[in-house]
Amino acid sequence: MEPVLSAARRPSGTPSVLEIAFTEAVDGADRDDETSARLLDAAYEQFCRMGIKRSTMTDVARQAGVSRITVYRRFATKDQLVEQVVRREFRRYFDRFIEDVRDAETVADRVVLGFASSLRAVRRNPLIGGLIAAEPDALVPSMTSDEGRTLSVVQQFVASRLRQEQSVGNLSGDVDVDMLAEMMVRVSASFLIIPSHVLDLDDQEQVRAAARQFLVPMLGPPHSPHP
Repeated sequence: MEPVLSAARRPSGTPSVLEIAFTEAVDGADRDDETSARLLDAAYEQFCRMGIKRSTMTDVARQAGVSRITVYRRFATKDQLVEQVVRREFRRYFDRFIEDVRDAETVADRVVLGFASSLRAVRRNPLIGGLIAAEPDALVPSMTSDEGRTLSVVQQFVASRLRQEQSVGNLSGDVDVDMLAEMMVRVSASFLIIPSHVLDLDDQEQVRAAARQFLVPMLGPPHSPHP
């Protein structure tokens, strides 16, 4: 399988692309400079149109309207370019999640919106979502052969958001946020990987209703902190 997902993994002991993207989204790290952004935009368009395997650095240079040497000055190899494109897409995913839940009034609303946002962001992404649609049988091995690191990063992201809810008294301190995040992420992943004949993932009303009925109760009873 072409490394659009395997690029999210690195040798043991080093941060994965997904982990870096998560850190950048949470910390609000500086974004790419103008030239790099232009090349990443061109690579993204090229990969979406022709696929990663069939695309070359020359194709990316042509798409960006620059020389091939300009691409290599920024990205020494195609693997590095693929990694940066994938990293940016995951960073955008985390950014979008944070933005979508920001104005929700309750923790329950944030869980509902976050679940719907996650499914929508991945499925509608031409690169990542396109791979899921085109090669679903290859996706499961790619997510399990890394000893769970890919799902673990998303779990840590969700757990960090739930921990913030606890810190301000919106969620009971008795709730095991790590396990709660684990359950929520695995539910989301299963919907992305395995087609559902019950829930229409393109129907946002259905997705939100399902989240409210089945995920929100995991939060436990509404928390009323003592004054």
